[in-house]
Amino acid sequence: MIDMQINNDTENLAKWWESFNDKTLSQLIEIAIKNNLDLKQAQARIKEAKARREVAGAKLFPSIDAKSSASYSKTRGTKIEDNTVEHLYSAGIDASWEADIFGGKRKSLEAYQAEFEASQWDFKATIVSLISEVALNYIELKTYQNRIEIAEKNLNSQTETYNLTKWKYMAGLNDAIDVTQAEYSMENTRAQLPSLRTAIEEKINTIAVLLGKQPQQISEELKKSHTKPLISEKISLRIPADVLKMRPDIRKAERQLAAQSARVDEAIAGFYPKFTLSGSFGIEALSLNSLVKAATKIITGDFLISLPIFHADEIRQNVEIQTALQEQALLNYEATVLNAIKEVENALVAYAEEQKRKQALEKAVEASQLSFALALQKYEVGLTDFSTVLETQRSLLNLQDQLEQSKGNIFIYLIKLYKAFGGGWESFANEEEN
Repeated sequence: MIDMQINNDTENLAKWWESFNDKTLSQLIEIAIKNNLDLKQAQARIKEAKARREVAGAKLFPSIDAKSSASYSKTRGTKIEDNTVEHLYSAGIDASWEADIFGGKRKSLEAYQAEFEASQWDFKATIVSLISEVALNYIELKTYQNRIEIAEKNLNSQTETYNLTKWKYMAGLNDAIDVTQAEYSMENTRAQLPSLRTAIEEKINTIAVLLGKQPQQISEELKKSHTKPLISEKISLRIPADVLKMRPDIRKAERQLAAQSARVDEAIAGFYPKFTLSGSFGIEALSLNSLVKAATKIITGDFLISLPIFHADEIRQNVEIQTALQEQALLNYEATVLNAIKEVENALVAYAEEQKRKQALEKAVEASQLSFALALQKYEVGLTDFSTVLETQRSLLNLQDQLEQSKGNIFIYLIKLYKAFGGGWESFANEEEN
């Protein structure tokens, strides 16, 4: 029986797949982290959110623009000597700054900062999902391969049984029905092999997509690999009590809620006045040579106060919109937490119950093997009919197949448990925090 303990050790949770003692699985996860396209998209979203945050931060500081111009004008008179030509050259600097008295811009920056952090947690959540998907598909692949191995062994056994009944029929020791029943059982098992091979190809193709590769690049390696994941008889799941707080999807939802809360305050700031300072310094001259030496200097400055008076209730409705979005973000956060608790509880129950099922199946297989051996032995000496042999042989194949599926399910539920705890991102999330 596998002993499962829950203690406090986040280090084991960070690299939980290493407890399976399967080098192939570890290599597949490493490749997936480097090449997976969904993960690269998540990285690109981090860059986008970071750039948006920088744009919002830049709005807190003055803006300065340089300008220059050249104009040409010609006036024609009634006489040639009355014709005049004028050139005007100018250069200068414009500066403006909106004082963030009521914090609207600061709240905008706060929102973009929270969205940037949410994108980082989204990246980490993608890592958790990616690792678990690679592991799940790998375990399912191994389970199908093991089931094929069992089916082929049983096919060989059924072929021997078929030959035995055929030999006895030719010797006049049994009926033709025994031969047809043996053939039916043999071909029925053979018919299961194509669907299992198809499932194997599908799993290889799925793993290839997760790794960002084409199926033929990993197909041969996975088919030749004979390593089998192992679970220690005593598994110590040392999980801190508050581990769910660090689940990436929960942290992402929390940051999205924080961002939307800041958006509400930003919208409220729209009710208050805006104070803008602006100024310019410029020089003008009639020629390029005198632009620097004897230019006319022009200095201007303005102080502008703008107060919203009538916006057809636009500002108020914008506050209502942002408040409604805040409520949605809060509900999403609460739903994410509840879903996390559900996933943990479901995985714990399924993992524990599947172990009990596996133990019962092991005993059933052992008894079925003995029953088949005894039935075959009695049939060979004529002490029982062939239907008994056929029935025990079918039961043995069915139980062996169920046992192999149960062994795979134990791994699957354990992987889902690690995923429910949000493990795995700590080993690979190296994005900049600032």
